[in-house]
Amino acid sequence: MPLMTEPNFKEFDRPVFRDFSPGDDFYEALIAAHEGLSEAQSHELNAKLVLFLSNHIGDLRVLREAFRLARESVTQP
Repeated sequence: MPLMTEPNFKEFDRPVFRDFSPGDDFYEALIAAHEGLSEAQSHELNAKLVLFLSNHIGDLRVLREAFRLARESVTQP
């Protein structure tokens, strides 16, 4: 399975009325998860999310590609 880099957010039990709505809902939920946390707690939450979601994906080839692309995006000038 190749890494999907295009928006792919869905709620399978809810119809989508606008293409960007599920992505907006994701971002809203992510921000809400960080509300009231210290900076250290936010970093810990992010690390745990990476581990939980990586475990859910499970495909090491996909994960390595995601790590590579993420690293490139933060090291490019």
